[in-house]
Amino acid sequence: MIVRAAQRGDAAQIAVIWNAVIETTAITFTTDLKTDAGITSDILARGGGFQVAEQDGLVAGFGTYSPFRGGPGYARTMEHSIMLAPHARGSGIGRALMTGLCEHARSVGVHSMWAGISAENPGAVPFHAALGFAEIARLPEVGFKFGRWMDLILMQKIL
Repeated sequence: MIVRAAQRGDAAQIAVIWNAVIETTAITFTTDLKTDAGITSDILARGGGFQVAEQDGLVAGFGTYSPFRGGPGYARTMEHSIMLAPHARGSGIGRALMTGLCEHARSVGVHSMWAGISAENPGAVPFHAALGFAEIARLPEVGFKFGRWMDLILMQKIL
């Protein structure tokens, strides 16, 4: 397994992973499916801030980060997303992607990385804590998906 910067040719495989998570889980609150074109645009805009884990020639997962909020005062504060193919969960690929993202972010002057975690993804809290993230807040009933309200847990790591 290698972690590398995503390339435009990875967009279709990334879309398959991301859209499966969107359609079948509450890991993300979004219901808007991703397109190859939209993912390609993000890859080109984010450079090394969009990475994939490649295993046996296929994308097994990806990680990316983008501004936490708009405006120049937040330019060094990012929020990340990591998504894995089902077969890749629990294999260390998520840890490798998170490490790669934090290293890249630090190298370009990012000060803090944020995780917005659905409370319906309980494994994500200990995962982030093991990587140095601290729980900062729990926002009750801010996400709505599958006909129900869900809490959002915010965790932060100072890079």
